[in-house]
Amino acid sequence: MLAIIVSNKVIVVTGAGGGIGSNLVHNLLSKGARVAAVDIDEEALEKLNNKAGEKNEYLSTHRVNLTNREEVEALPEQVIAHHGTVDGVINNAGIIQPFINISELDIEKIQLVMDINFYGTLYMTKVFLPYLLKRPTAHITNLSSMGGFVPVPGQSIYGASKAAVKLLTEGLYSELKGTNVNVTIVFPGAVATDIIKNSGAEGDAYDSIKKANSNKKVKPFTPKEAADIIIEGMERNKYRVLAGRDSKLLDVFNRLNPKFAAGLIAKNMNFK
Repeated sequence: MLAIIVSNKVIVVTGAGGGIGSNLVHNLLSKGARVAAVDIDEEALEKLNNKAGEKNEYLSTHRVNLTNREEVEALPEQVIAHHGTVDGVINNAGIIQPFINISELDIEKIQLVMDINFYGTLYMTKVFLPYLLKRPTAHITNLSSMGGFVPVPGQSIYGASKAAVKLLTEGLYSELKGTNVNVTIVFPGAVATDIIKNSGAEGDAYDSIKKANSNKKVKPFTPKEAADIIIEGMERNKYRVLAGRDSKLLDVFNRLNPKFAAGLIAKNMNFK
């Protein structure tokens, strides 16, 4: 299958209001793409539009709650009404859970994490796929996480949601072989975004973990670095993208010795 070159293509990006998402939008615009930016935060979308400057004529913003299937189902026609077509989707939106054990985590919070991370990705994939299949070449890029293949204590539900995205995307790749729609799965490592704050995951447990790791030489990727890697992976039609030094290293450890990888994460998290 031909790889998608984003210039002159219409790409939908979820979680576009900040972090990796806003950097994905600016990267795509800089490469000559038209972008439909999707987020639940209307103020963030307005800031994104303002920051686009002269490129904002190639940008549309859409306030959508990804947990609401009806809102997601209405999105393709909105995008097509503005841009004329759609060539790709990057499912970037996601939240984490509070840094606590499953036994202490509210069912409502568990449901929200699964609804946004897994079902939001699934809804977007389902509703856009019929349109993508009509294009000469198209692409779906889904963001899982390093936590989708190695367990992170205090983030077990988040990890489960991202593991579900991993297998969903890998299954989708196999199902779409021989069609015009390419599929990429992305595993970001630590990226310096506001996901903790935006997810409402701040608290004593997180503060303790942050303090314990403050002296360790761990340099998270910037959102721009992560976004650049993701777009490159999409344009090169990669099956799998490991965005981050930690993600690459733990991927190797997990393949060689999953138990060792799990223990290493637990030790470095200093989670109790």
